[in-house]
Amino acid sequence: MNKAVILAGGQGKRMKAPIPKPMFKVLGEPMLEWVLGACEKAGLDKICVVTGYEAEQINAYLGDRCETAFQAERKGTGHAVMQTLPFLNADTDGNTLVLCGDAPFIDSDTIKKSLERHIEEHNAVTVITAQVPDPTGYGRILRTDSGIAGIVEDKDATDEQKRIDEINSGCYWFRTLDLIDMLGQITDQNAQHEYYLTDTVAIALESGRRAGAFCSKNPDVVLGANDRKGLLALNTAARMTVLNQHMANGVGFTCTDGIIIERSVKIGAGTEILPGTILRGKTEIGENCVIGPNCVVEDCIVGDNVTLNTMQAYQSRIDSGVKIGPYVHIRPDSHICSGALIGDFVEIKNTDIGPDTLIAHLAYLGDSDIGKSVNIGCGCVTVNFDGIKKSRCEIGDYAFVGCNNNLIAPVSLGKYSYTAAGATITTDVPDYALAIDRGTLHIKEGYTLRKFAQKKDEEKE
Repeated sequence: MNKAVILAGGQGKRMKAPIPKPMFKVLGEPMLEWVLGACEKAGLDKICVVTGYEAEQINAYLGDRCETAFQAERKGTGHAVMQTLPFLNADTDGNTLVLCGDAPFIDSDTIKKSLERHIEEHNAVTVITAQVPDPTGYGRILRTDSGIAGIVEDKDATDEQKRIDEINSGCYWFRTLDLIDMLGQITDQNAQHEYYLTDTVAIALESGRRAGAFCSKNPDVVLGANDRKGLLALNTAARMTVLNQHMANGVGFTCTDGIIIERSVKIGAGTEILPGTILRGKTEIGENCVIGPNCVVEDCIVGDNVTLNTMQAYQSRIDSGVKIGPYVHIRPDSHICSGALIGDFVEIKNTDIGPDTLIAHLAYLGDSDIGKSVNIGCGCVTVNFDGIKKSRCEIGDYAFVGCNNNLIAPVSLGKYSYTAAGATITTDVPDYALAIDRGTLHIKEGYTLRKFAQKKDEEKE
């Protein structure tokens, strides 16, 4: 069996937050999630995550997804892997991948192809490497005709070795039995008194075993973050990678300023994304849409030919041909049917909006079922909460709801019904009926004169 060990015990002190380093997010997902996802996509279902600093946060995130091992003291990468010996000994056949939980850009293709090379060359250890324009600060790979001679750290490298541009990614394939054996031979006889996993290369070679290297075509596999600046760089790299993928699929960007699209988002060809737009989660956008500027869409399904302008939508469905915005809030469990038009300053919550319905401006519609071709007047509010329970309103097809209406749920307006401006509707309105709520108008002449006179008398006192 082939399996993986992910090292996720780091603190990341320079991040200046009480969060394990692998839990800092890149494009909305913890770095650890990127690594886990790559392993799972590569078919490595047996995974052990080594925790350390604030381990309970990682344990809560993982749940029952994979095994964990706790590193009480941070004494180096080799020491971290030593904590997984029960996991390794449970199945010693096959190979084990060791990788870093805070290097998010390892990809499944690199994992699979490096394993093929590892098996093909009968290596005890295979180091995953990458060639980069500036290798400063990284360990250099010393190659031979038959494999590698070792890894030399930047501070220990000669001038000639520093010109080597192939560097260590921190990811390694091991034959599981060889890894168990070599872990027992690593010592802390170094300046930091730590156990380094890189020592396994020298141990393998000294014992007559073979060590190799696989150079990934993805140079980003080496990228990590030690501080907020580094984390920003990871986010920038990930963001542009995702945007480039969408552009290759026919999505348009006039300008990429402020655009954040998480990697799980799907977008159809011909759609244009305008500045300031954030697309998150399992959002799917159809073809030939215009999204933005300044939109947030999270976990929504959006059809074709939709226009969204300066709005936010969450966990809802927006069908084809809909126009929404500006300044609209679509709250969860809403469904906007095709052809609907929603104008400025409208909030919709847990509501179905029928086809071709018009909500031009300044309305709140919550817990409602609204039919097709309905007109919702300015200032309309569904009063859906009585302080104890929430109730629904139902508005039939072709109804016309006047301005400044309060619909006191539960209430139903029939098809083709009308409600007059300023009405408070507390009972059902039949089909084709007109509901008028006109209280008696009282006019008190001279009221303000008396009020102002009273105020002046009080000021004199």
